[in-house]
Amino acid sequence: MAGPKVAQGLPKALTEAEIGALLEAVVGTGPIDRRDRAVLEVLYGTGLRISELVGLSLPDVDLDSGLVRAMGKGRKERVVPLGRWSHRRLVEWLAPDGRDAVAPDRWARRGDAEAVFLNARGGRLSRQGGWGLVRKYGERAGLELTPHVLRHSCATHMLDHGADVRAVQELLGHASVTTTQLYTKVTTDRLFAVYRAAHPRAGLA
Repeated sequence: MAGPKVAQGLPKALTEAEIGALLEAVVGTGPIDRRDRAVLEVLYGTGLRISELVGLSLPDVDLDSGLVRAMGKGRKERVVPLGRWSHRRLVEWLAPDGRDAVAPDRWARRGDAEAVFLNARGGRLSRQGGWGLVRKYGERAGLELTPHVLRHSCATHMLDHGADVRAVQELLGHASVTTTQLYTKVTTDRLFAVYRAAHPRAGLA
């Protein structure tokens, strides 16, 4: 006998104002500040998973074209565009006063030399390090936050602003459009919430 089907939970997304507060939580112009600002901006701007972001190597980033090559689940590769702010923050991080200032004289592990994002010791930023970074700035902004919330927020805000669900599916690397359609439900719920709050005849009798 098949068990009962459990309803799939809706993704949690920040508001656009909360995203603004999060990005403003990074202060300073030092190398680590530049890195952290770029990590947050790229996670929100591209919808990359944290594992995809920390797995980026320098040949995966084409700043001239504004594109990033991400390796998703099942080793599936996709090309993701960089928005204006994601591009700007990456340029700042990859400048001599950014990544180069963190890079060691001698690399400890093979592959670290090509890593886009480095930790404070000059090794490739780990998934756990990325989680900790996002959580730290979430707390500064008064938000309960994980990297996946930024991915949810990217998709939800794109759909809020009229993006096609298939385009969002390609951007996020979802194998099935059904997964992406969950965000459509989120945006519909938001629409009804705003309608009920704003329209004088929308309330229940």
